Amino acid sequence: MQKETSAGIILYNDKHDEREFLVLQYPGGHWDFVKGKMEEFEETKQTAIRETKEETGITDIEFIDGFKEEISYTFFIKHKQIDKKVIFYLAKTNSTQIQISDEHLNFVWLNFKDAIDKITYQNAKIILTKANNLLQNRI
Repeated sequence: MQKETSAGIILYNDKHDEREFLVLQYPGGHWDFVKGKMEEFEETKQTAIRETKEETGITDIEFIDGFKEEISYTFFIKHKQIDKKVIFYLAKTNSTQIQISDEHLNFVWLNFKDAIDKITYQNAKIILTKANNLLQNRI
């Protein structure tokens, strides 16, 4: 069994008078947040920043204090079990323009309700709900 750690960001903006979250379509067809594997000697926030830049071109991010969520799941590659842990942060950006990487098929900025409907996996929906609740309580 192999262990992997990734980090990512639930990225949002308030550009259109409504909070919108960035959701990416992965080659497998599922919709999820920016995330990627940690490189050697990286801290999780460094990974999240690097992956955001690589996958979207966005560099102006402001982390929201008090949000750090972790999910774990298992998957298989060529009959080899991978136990994966992903740490998510919440961050605001003023950018809306995306330079999508070749790691993704598509992207969309969506309000909370539409993002919940679009996101594929239940654990991602739970994390988005927690992020949205934190933001609503900060108003």
